Amino acid sequence: MKSLQQVSPFHFISVFLIIIISTCMVNPQKISSSDNLCSYFGSTIKSLTNPILKFKNGSVEDFLALGKDCSVWSSACSQEILKIAQKTENIKWIKSVRRRIHENPELAFQEHETSRLVRRELDEMDISYRFPVAKTGIRAMVGTGEPPFVAIRADMDALPIQEVVEWEHKSKNPGKMHACGHDAHVAMLLGAAKILKARQNHLKGTVILLFQPAEEAGNGAKRMIEEGAIENVEAIFAMHVSHLLPTGVIGSRSGPLLAGCGFFKAVITSDKGHNSVDPVLTASAAVISLQGIVSREANPLDSQVVSVTFLNSGDGLDMVPRKVEFGGTFRAFSNTNVNQLLRRIEEVIVAQAKVYRCSATVDFFKNTDSIYPPMVNDNQMYEHVKKATIDLVGSENFQVVQPVMGAEDFTFYSEVIPAAFFYIGIKNEILGSFHSAHSPNFMIDEDALPIGAATHAAIAERYLHDRDISITALHQI
Repeated sequence: MKSLQQVSPFHFISVFLIIIISTCMVNPQKISSSDNLCSYFGSTIKSLTNPILKFKNGSVEDFLALGKDCSVWSSACSQEILKIAQKTENIKWIKSVRRRIHENPELAFQEHETSRLVRRELDEMDISYRFPVAKTGIRAMVGTGEPPFVAIRADMDALPIQEVVEWEHKSKNPGKMHACGHDAHVAMLLGAAKILKARQNHLKGTVILLFQPAEEAGNGAKRMIEEGAIENVEAIFAMHVSHLLPTGVIGSRSGPLLAGCGFFKAVITSDKGHNSVDPVLTASAAVISLQGIVSREANPLDSQVVSVTFLNSGDGLDMVPRKVEFGGTFRAFSNTNVNQLLRRIEEVIVAQAKVYRCSATVDFFKNTDSIYPPMVNDNQMYEHVKKATIDLVGSENFQVVQPVMGAEDFTFYSEVIPAAFFYIGIKNEILGSFHSAHSPNFMIDEDALPIGAATHAAIAERYLHDRDISITALHQI
């Protein structure tokens, strides 16, 4: 740590002058006063606030804003990001990108055309990338190419749903639809790439852009991690559209945001050859007993879910089947509770089968990575999202949201590095954009796209800015 004797007198004089001139510029009426220091610097300050130079294309303010190095972050830095996103040509472009992806939805690990479109756009921006990652994924980068590295992620896959919304850019692939907004996620991340490329000289490190396959099925996040997508990355952020928030409003929370989840399939088998051993009765008893796990064993203030979603005993009407299958999902907001539910589901089903003289097996699909941990936002990363968002769109456009029982494979990134997940609102009842995700009626208000792109860019750029300040401060100690 530096001693007071090591600090130059010039340093104190410089700081003093900066404070005086800044104060007077904020309060220009003081310049004309004869009884304060502002009058002494009057001519200099007036030349800064009312310069003689005029610029042919745009105002002096625009020129100065574009020239800012943002070494001291201000709202002007955030507004420059938003200004780029809201340029007419950029709004038209980002909507076009989203519509092209929406017309051609592709399922998990089949996102070949979507991936090709992303790479074409990155080539147009002269942004370098690595491909393939996790079969169809892309790892792009903008900035210095040096640490620190911060990542932003978008998922690319669609759902096996038939779209019923009639509009010009309806899905052209029967039985497939972007019913969860991943087309918008890709468009917004490409929009962020365009903004960050335009502001590349301001970046105090490197932004990694992850275009991930197979969020809906296949656990693309884990494949991306295994193939080095977040190598050297120290923090990661992701955004999801929400039909619960008004268009353009950002929402998140510290701590648990999304549930951890898993799936199970039970098979009840009769080993006896007579009707007194009934797998249907056994399965029915097991399904009823499963309901007691949450209602009688779980903390009522700690939300958990066990739901049986299918049961199949065949279609015979004149005989007792030898086998019954049933299964469903379980969800909770901590890894401890997820593992507890998994253990108790198996215990209850196996025990009930014994009561009714049957045998039972329970498959949790562990070898297919279908058990997702809960999404727990890192406190510091959440605070960063909140700070960057409020500076960008105002406190009135940021909301603290409640946890929901949905699940996301982004959680696998959060188990490796600090992470934050947040929402952007797309709710517009006039447009009909209020249906939940995974609905064949799902649609979005595209006015959210430029705001989402700007939010991504602001979070990433400001993260690098704040890290640079922290690193510099450490080096001075």
